[in-house]
Amino acid sequence: MIDVSIFEHKKAAYYTLGCKLNFAETSTIGNLLEANGIRKVRRGEIADICVVNTCSVTDLADKKSRQAIRRIRLEHPDAFLVVTGCYAQLKPGEVAEIAGVDLVLGAGQKHEILLHLERLNEKGGKHISVAPVQDIRGFSPSCSQGDRTRYFLKVQDGCDYFCSYCTIPLARGRSRNGRIDAIVQQAENCVRQGGKEIVITGVNVGDFGKTTGETFLELLQALDKVAGVERYRISSVEPNLLTDEIIDFVAASERFAPHFHLPLQSGSDSVLLMMKRKYDTSLFRRKVQKIKDIMPDAFIGVDVIVGTRGETETFFEQSLAFIQELDISQLHVFTYSERANTQALKIDHTVTPAEKKKRSCLMLDLSEKKRIDFYTSQIGTQRKVIFEQPKSGKIMYGFTENYILTECSCDRTLINQPTTIVLGNFNDDKSALKVEIL
Repeated sequence: MIDVSIFEHKKAAYYTLGCKLNFAETSTIGNLLEANGIRKVRRGEIADICVVNTCSVTDLADKKSRQAIRRIRLEHPDAFLVVTGCYAQLKPGEVAEIAGVDLVLGAGQKHEILLHLERLNEKGGKHISVAPVQDIRGFSPSCSQGDRTRYFLKVQDGCDYFCSYCTIPLARGRSRNGRIDAIVQQAENCVRQGGKEIVITGVNVGDFGKTTGETFLELLQALDKVAGVERYRISSVEPNLLTDEIIDFVAASERFAPHFHLPLQSGSDSVLLMMKRKYDTSLFRRKVQKIKDIMPDAFIGVDVIVGTRGETETFFEQSLAFIQELDISQLHVFTYSERANTQALKIDHTVTPAEKKKRSCLMLDLSEKKRIDFYTSQIGTQRKVIFEQPKSGKIMYGFTENYILTECSCDRTLINQPTTIVLGNFNDDKSALKVEIL
């Protein structure tokens, strides 16, 4: 039994790095603490507890996590500092060595934080609670809103793929998921809180059903029946798990947005083989074509990694040429960094930092051309936008169902309200399209 009296009048600050899944999990931790009397710190206040949810997808992510921990310690010098997330799971000793860290929680312990906060008055000592990744079995549901109008609903965790460059299975464990009925209840709760748009998140969402005997398509069909949801988006889906049936379902649904995010990683079949990916460029091309055949206005975002071990200049040129041919809308470009305990380290050929930068710039230039072309093709069309809370009082932004960023003069009556618009021309920096509200 936890003595919650020790939490009386306590204030907590939360910091999240990395993916949407991390944001959902931080929100759940915050809700748990608030339910036990620990309120979120207000602007200008000093926190009694700080929770940092870290990322470790690259060396840069590790560095950013360390920098965030040190900055937070300076901002809240007397706070009880808790570090969790992938960096904490993979390198708990390294995290514990950072000055000011009081508690390190692994992936399987982050939702047991209340038990560990009984150490709140034990400042000066360090405690690590990190279970071996093979012991991470349970699924912890999470849903977040944060400062946006979109809710992020966690439906799955972990990954069984073990791609040669990736540490996620080492940080998150095996694929597992919640039950459809429980996830539907969470979506219904989002509606009761005023949510209009829900993003379905996970580590490998297309693998949903491994632990419950259900399927991802069945989950989508059940969520589609939740009254009050204006729009769903599906986060990244592995190309080999994006079935034609799922694409057909999204096309026929009034709630699921024509917006897909597909991890390609490389447009070279030789590199895909070295990466131990479960598809080739032929399959990827077919999936993109299938989407565009039945949803010609769909937004397709694509992940690509440059400079991996084994990516010769010839293989990179193959990748660039393949992506140039694809009818996609934008790239998310990542520069490869070596991760301990991954199979990629056994590949001989390495790419210099200068060459990695060059390849990244070429891919980013291609991405911007793809985005501008896609936005241009949509000018003059009628869409629905859900506007978000403006950061300033003058301009507000929102996304169409097919993920075009729009801007207009601030009108707070339109925030979080599905609004019919006509897409106009680009704004000054070409980051968004201006709109005419109907």
